[in-house]
Order: sequence, then C-alpha cells, then structure tokens
Amino acid sequence: MAQDAAAPGFDEIGPYIMTTLLFLVGGFLVFWMAAGFAMLEAGLVRGKNVAMQLTKNMALFSIAGIMYWLVGFNLMYPGEFNGYVGGFFNPTVLEPVGLAAADASLDYASVASDFFFQLMFVAATASIVSGALAERIKLWPFLAFVVVLTGFMYPISGSWQWGGGFLSEMGFSDFAGSTVVHSVGGWAALAGAIVLGPRLGKYKDGRTVPMPGSNLALATLGTFILWLGWFGFNGGSQLAAGTVGDITDVGRIFANTNMAASAGAVAALILTQLMYKKVDLTMVLNGALAGLVSITAEPLAPSLFGSLWIGAVGGVIVVFAVPMLDKFKIDDVVGAIPVHLLAGIWGTVAVVFYNSETSLVTQLTGILAYGVFTFVVSLVIWFILKATIGIRVSEEAEINGLDMAELGMEAYPEFSKG
Repeated sequence: MAQDAAAPGFDEIGPYIMTTLLFLVGGFLVFWMAAGFAMLEAGLVRGKNVAMQLTKNMALFSIAGIMYWLVGFNLMYPGEFNGYVGGFFNPTVLEPVGLAAADASLDYASVASDFFFQLMFVAATASIVSGALAERIKLWPFLAFVVVLTGFMYPISGSWQWGGGFLSEMGFSDFAGSTVVHSVGGWAALAGAIVLGPRLGKYKDGRTVPMPGSNLALATLGTFILWLGWFGFNGGSQLAAGTVGDITDVGRIFANTNMAASAGAVAALILTQLMYKKVDLTMVLNGALAGLVSITAEPLAPSLFGSLWIGAVGGVIVVFAVPMLDKFKIDDVVGAIPVHLLAGIWGTVAVVFYNSETSLVTQLTGILAYGVFTFVVSLVIWFILKATIGIRVSEEAEINGLDMAELGMEAYPEFSKG
C-alpha cells in the first residue's frame, strides 16, 4: 500500500508523457516527409532517372539513421555547451527497458523519443541535396557526401543553435529550422550544383531548355505529403506538450504552418498567371513548399495574417528565383535551392517582425555563419570527391538515363520497350 501511495500522479509524470508523445507523433509525421521528397523528386525528374532518385532517397534516409546514432545526436546535443564543436564518436544510448518514473527526466521527454524526432530533421536536410543534383550525379559519391553531411556537418552547425552553442548564446532565433535545416540543405545543394555542372543540353545558345518531369501527379502527391509532415516538423518543435499553454501553442503552430503554405501556393498561382499568361503547376507546388520553409523559423508568434504574408513572400521568391538560377547556369532539377535556401533565409529574417527578443543583426549573423560553414565545407567535400572518385556519370549514361547506367533497372520498363 505504501508503494501505491508513493507512485507519482499525472501532475508529476504528465508533462513527460505528453512531450514524449509529441516527439513520437511529430517524428513519424516528419518521417513521412521522406516519402514526400521521394515522390516530389520522382515526379520532377525524367522517366529514365526515376528509379535512381527513389534509390537515393531510401539510401540517404537509412544512412542518416545510422550516422545520427553513431555520431550526430550527441555531437549536436553535447550537454552543457556554448561553443562550436562537441565531442565526436559518442553513440546514442537509449533508456533501459521499463524505466521507472524515479529514474526519468520528468522535466523533458525520453531520450529515445528526442533522438527519433531530431533524426528526422537531419534526413530531411539530406533529401534537399538529392533533388537539386538529380539526373547527373553518381550514386556512391552522393552517398559518401550524405555520410559527412548527416554525421558531422549538420550536427556541428545544429549545435550552434539547438545544442546551446554560440548562436543560441547570442540570441539567434530559428524555431524549427528555416536556417538550421532548410538553408543548410540548400547551401550544400548549391555547392554540389556548382561543382557538378548542369545537365547536358540544359543551357543552349543563351537560352534555358525545359526538361519536363515524368509525373506531375507524383510531384503533387509528394508536395501534399511534405505539407502534412510539416505539421510534425513545426508542431513538434514546440518541444513541450505538458501544459495547457504548450498544447495550445502546438495547435497555433499547426494553423500558422497551414496558412503560410496556402499563401505561398496562391502567390505562385497568381504570379505565374500574370507573368506567363498560364499557371505553372510546378511553381505552385514549390510556392507551397516555400511558404512552409518561410514560416518554419517562427511558426508560433505570428497571427494567421502574419503567417499569410510571410508565406506569400516565400511563394513570390520561388517564382523569381527559379529563372534567376538558370541565368547563372545553376541547374537545380526540382527547385530545391530557391525553396529551401532562399525562402529559408527569408523566413529567418522575418522572425524579427514577430520576435522582439532577437535583432536583424543577430539573425543575419546566424544566416551568415550557417552559409559560410556549410557552403565552404560542402565545396571542399564535393571537390575532393570529384578529384578522387568522380561525381558525374558519363555523357552516355546521362543520355541513356541513370536507372539503366547506375542500377540496371527502370522505374517504368514498359514505356522504354516501344
């Protein structure tokens, strides 16, 4: 009887249980974004490269899962910390089976749920790189880059903000990762696209040659899946669900996230009609995604109207940035750089309109720190890979398609037989 009396009540263990549950639900929603990236990319590449994109997405997610356990999680969250780099090679250890309440960190959540939730973010970062470099990169060099990105680069820079590092100490604010996740993926993709060069025939005689994707239905499905996953991405980043205030805030984040996506899509819809006299579906899809990236740095504080205009600006950025990249002959197959890098920068700047505790100088400092570190390190790694094992497939392989050249199989074999 004495033991029963000593058992903690829900007031004591409730916050731990609810926050752990938030991480688990948020985590599997963000996991579903892996399917979204795969479908989006499969739809926006040509039919001869679809199996390759799907292989890359399966592999990169799985590599991220292993590297984040082996190195990344404890490198990113090294305990008491306000520096630049934590300790390396400290694999994640879960709680023992059947953990007693007395042994749990009741002020937060289980290690297992926190690890699971944070892991999904690093996998999303790697997916961003995959789409931009599609249709011309070799499989194994790409996966070698993913090992470095997910095990070392993302966790080191992530620790600066979310691990209590120097940017966190400065007052930099990035609620769910417009910069920490999305622009990091965008910078890595930009470096890769520059080193890799454009697809054969993409830029001819001063003009850009359209290379339509294989399946816009898949691309649209992928966008809706990403939109769904984003509720976990932003909502789970509240990092607490044990009080009325916290769980109400999670609901507010869901509503704001949805509004920004809607506004980004509508902005791209209207703008493409005005500019090209026809609506461009791929721009509308990327407009929605840019709206989502834009609100990710501060999805809690704005009103619904605030979320609307922040998301709409993201949609506008994409419509202008996609042709701008083509002018520089930077070939980004799926529009990942405009969506994740440029809208990510915008979203991080927009924090200053609704968060009085940070300043524009602080936000720009954070953007610059992530940009310089990720871009420079990515450039170095891409150049090393290019010089050692080569990163680009042969002209013949690119013309015939990476599915047959790299994998010896096709996503749509019936179509190629004639």
